[in-house]
Amino acid sequence: MPGLWSQQDLSPIRDKVYTYLKDAILRGEYKPGDRLIERVLAEKLNISRTPIREALFRLETQRFVRTVPRKGVVVNEIPQSEILEVFMILSSLESLAARLAAQKINGDIVAEIDQLMVEMETAQLNGDVEDAVELNVKYNDLIGRAAGNPKLHEMLVDLKDYVRAFSNLSSGLPGRTKEALREHRDILGAIRNGEEDLAVSFTQIHLEKSRKAYMSRSQV
Repeated sequence: MPGLWSQQDLSPIRDKVYTYLKDAILRGEYKPGDRLIERVLAEKLNISRTPIREALFRLETQRFVRTVPRKGVVVNEIPQSEILEVFMILSSLESLAARLAAQKINGDIVAEIDQLMVEMETAQLNGDVEDAVELNVKYNDLIGRAAGNPKLHEMLVDLKDYVRAFSNLSSGLPGRTKEALREHRDILGAIRNGEEDLAVSFTQIHLEKSRKAYMSRSQV
């Protein structure tokens, strides 16, 4: 597919394919139960089937896809119980990240927080859902970096992507997107001021509300 890969991106083709397919699952382009056929993907991306196979194997180890006999590779379908378990884990890990970020706050991070809070307020006022999704990614990255713990950051990214792919929160309760933006701004404000306990409290409130939004959505 011409223009799919940036000329400046020197990462291996298998990594590019992995990122492309994972993002497509996160966007909902490929939904639970959809087949991912090596031949079709190779033709679509104009590449050989080998990097497709490698990317699908990597996605399978992360449980984004699974291999079904006589059907091939399909996007995974995750039971509600497992999503709820992930929310519980996220609450603990995000709380830890928020506490560490508040402890290690510095001038550079403050500047980034201020900028992100302005962007969040603008998106909230405009009701821009697409911007809100991108800002959520920025928020998670900023918290992870501010915590100063690369392994914790990596775990949070994987779990957040997992929830995003299978919980359908982006199409959940009316007004949830704006509410989540406000919650993120509260967390960032507490971190900015070095208020550890408040940052943890706001984080736990946010995850609990997200869990309830998922529960409400799954009952529709």
